[in-house]
Amino acid sequence: MKVYKTNEIKNIALLGSKGSGKTTLAEAMLLECGVIKRRGTVEAGTTVCDYFPVEKEYGSSVFSTVFYAEFNGKKLNVVDCPGADDFVGNAITALNVTDTGVIVINGQYGVEVGTQNIFRTATSIDKPIIFALNQLDGEKADYENVIEQMKEIFGSKITPIQYPLACGAGFNSLIDVLIMKKLTWGPDGGTPTVEEIPAAEMDRAMELHRALVEAAAENDESLMEKFFETEHLTEDELRLGIRKGLIDRSIYPVFCVSAAKDMGVRRMMEFLGNVVPFVDDMPAPVNTAGEEVKPDSNGPLSLFVFKTTIEPHIGEVSYFKVMSGRLTAGVDLDNVTRGSKERLAQIYCVCGSQVKTAVDTLEAGDIGATVKLKDVRTGNTLNQKGCEYEFDFIKYPAPRYQRAVRPVTESDAEKLSAILTRMHEEDPTWVVEQSKELKQTILSGQGEFHLRTLKWRVENNDKLPILFEEPKIPYRETITKAARADYRHKKQSGGSGQFGEVHLIIEPYTDDMPAPDTYKFGNQEFKMSVRDTQEIPLAWGGKLVVCNCIVGGAIDARFIPAIVKGLMDRMEQGPLTGSYARDVRVCIYDGKMHPVDSNEISFRLAGRNAFSEAFRNANPKVLEPVYDVEVMVPGDVMGDVMSDLQGRRAIIMGMSSENGFEKISAKVPLKEMSSYSTALSSITGGRSSFTMKFASYELVPGDVQEKLLKEYAEKNQNEE
Repeated sequence: MKVYKTNEIKNIALLGSKGSGKTTLAEAMLLECGVIKRRGTVEAGTTVCDYFPVEKEYGSSVFSTVFYAEFNGKKLNVVDCPGADDFVGNAITALNVTDTGVIVINGQYGVEVGTQNIFRTATSIDKPIIFALNQLDGEKADYENVIEQMKEIFGSKITPIQYPLACGAGFNSLIDVLIMKKLTWGPDGGTPTVEEIPAAEMDRAMELHRALVEAAAENDESLMEKFFETEHLTEDELRLGIRKGLIDRSIYPVFCVSAAKDMGVRRMMEFLGNVVPFVDDMPAPVNTAGEEVKPDSNGPLSLFVFKTTIEPHIGEVSYFKVMSGRLTAGVDLDNVTRGSKERLAQIYCVCGSQVKTAVDTLEAGDIGATVKLKDVRTGNTLNQKGCEYEFDFIKYPAPRYQRAVRPVTESDAEKLSAILTRMHEEDPTWVVEQSKELKQTILSGQGEFHLRTLKWRVENNDKLPILFEEPKIPYRETITKAARADYRHKKQSGGSGQFGEVHLIIEPYTDDMPAPDTYKFGNQEFKMSVRDTQEIPLAWGGKLVVCNCIVGGAIDARFIPAIVKGLMDRMEQGPLTGSYARDVRVCIYDGKMHPVDSNEISFRLAGRNAFSEAFRNANPKVLEPVYDVEVMVPGDVMGDVMSDLQGRRAIIMGMSSENGFEKISAKVPLKEMSSYSTALSSITGGRSSFTMKFASYELVPGDVQEKLLKEYAEKNQNEE
């Protein structure tokens, strides 16, 4: 295999909603460039890209797959991404390490929510986009309707390069307005017959050609001048203008294909090879120091590992992009992320499950793979000695679905932990947390299907049965009024005893509240004289503020830290439900001590019990986590989605229309979001998506608090 220079390499992400036909299109692309001799099918589980056992079980992509195509003297590195919204992390990774996105649209169903989500992600990182209308041979295919829908959603930048002469079973020819030819295929697809455009189609073809020429000319002053003079551009000039338009995101070309019949695929690949930007045409990525790192083969060698997998019969495979420099097999590199050293004994160009071609050299901008590195994880940067580049440019969405996970056999807990760590390295959107607060292992992901896939792999690949359970909710406790309490801890059991007495007042704490002065409880007035104040930020949010108001030496200063420890004991396990407490100010104003029996443990226990009593008298409340939720839904199911949200105690904050879909903004308690991913998919037939982000802690309704307190009391009684 030849060594491709940076200006001969193009990196492309293959994207689209589930069922749009990306994997079938990838198969046709591999056939066209000679990597495979016969196309596999998703249904038979014989495709190059869907080769993991779980993908064959589900009949759809779960992981992104890297493949390359040598085509017309260019090297196309392509990353085929899963379409299900649950696996969006793969698409985000692919868009960040490639230079152009090809979004595949099912010509029978048009623009779906998943399509819009992917487009929105591409827009956020300024990636050029090409659309491929697939399945135009489907019985419900409607080219005209889909193009109108695309223009309505994505705007006037939608620029058809081709249009079909017929859709449905009759799809076998199209008009290409870039080369101004008619292309026709036989029943087996492949290489088309190229003919002149029929007279009956010339007017429409010329209209679309002029629109294409004008869109291309807008991106270059010299082309614009020529267009004004002649209203014509050569094919090379058109390519130059379109390439600049792609880089500026001022043009979204649209191609027509039938991936299943291999119609239109070669022509699209010609466009990818001839027109889309090369690696060095695109803006340079920025490292963690804020420096642009151009893909210069003469620069210092630096690799970014964007994907790791455990593959059948091979073991760990690390996929990387050469960010700078020239990589040769056998080189020693520093892992700047983890502080270790690695030797890349062999490097490969990869085509899914079919081909791993060993190569000696990869130039800047190229994508490759290596195997069995010692200490490399997804997101690591590997550099030659002396190079200090580090990259961290991929940002993943917040999780939307959680489950507590545990092994069926408790003795397998350590084994499960290792497996989950490995899974997170393969897909960073699988997030694992050992929650000290909840005493559970919390597994978070993008949806129910996302986590179910992990469970399938653990149970079938690693042979470890596991259980999913509802995660506990991280409630918080606080108080709503001031209260006073005192407690004497006294214990005598021969020899030195224990004695400590603490008097304190607690009240709700808010930032910038004035120093404590005077409190009145019944007919008694308590005047505070603050000697010092401790402000303790709590790891779980909020604060504990402790004011030492002791006068006359009632409690020695050396016992104050012990009292604070007692207060923290109760802040870590609130009196109401055992949840963390927050936002409390405590004034320790009096107490007693014994010259012999007083010690730290005595005052710790006295402080803890006084705090518990005061807390219960301070009109305590339970707080619950509330999330900002945004739901994108088709208009015809909006009412059903709204009703479901209201049944989840949601507060609707607003509604708006966005690119043909309705967007609902709401605040929803986390407790009510447990099964939302599955419910929304059921209500809308999988046509909706949502995001959720922590907003704040809010008071739970009275009936909910009563239920929580009752459950906690019963639990403690059972444990006793």
